[in-house]
Amino acid sequence: MDSEKQVLFAGFGGQGVLSMGKFLTYAAMGAGKNVSWLPAYGAEMRGGTANCLVTIADDEISSPLTEHPGMAIIMNRPSLDRFEGKIKKNGTLVINSSLVDRLPQREDLNVFQMPVNQIADEMGSPKGANMLLLGACLQKTGVVTVEQALEHFGIIFKGKKESIIEKNREAFLAGVQYAKENW
Repeated sequence: MDSEKQVLFAGFGGQGVLSMGKFLTYAAMGAGKNVSWLPAYGAEMRGGTANCLVTIADDEISSPLTEHPGMAIIMNRPSLDRFEGKIKKNGTLVINSSLVDRLPQREDLNVFQMPVNQIADEMGSPKGANMLLLGACLQKTGVVTVEQALEHFGIIFKGKKESIIEKNREAFLAGVQYAKENW
């Protein structure tokens, strides 16, 4: 089904992997799409492995599971090692090059790298690494538009302090800018 997009987010617990997936889920729902969010994480949580699969479709989603997502956002080396072989042929791979010290071995993928942790540290917002990568990813891929995502910041971060919402918005927009200038 051409109208269905599946995005895998993977990294260590504590990197905001599940949050990135939730953010994309809410933004896609707000854009009128059908969405599923399927998290998976180790018992350790922070520091253990974490990943989630987000499916976005114009029509009903028949199954939220897939063996071969069209896109993967990878926050660390173990996640690249684990999921590189599962991405659909000619799929998109977005890599946090701050924590992934190798290039993908496959040559049939569209690969985008970004030193996410380095940029987040330079901004004085180390916890904003996930939003940086998500902003860059949405700018490049258009899974949902940047505007649609920005419209839903208040909903996605409901209950958080305004300063935290603003730091996340700044990180997201810095990621958008990085993609415009580098990809």
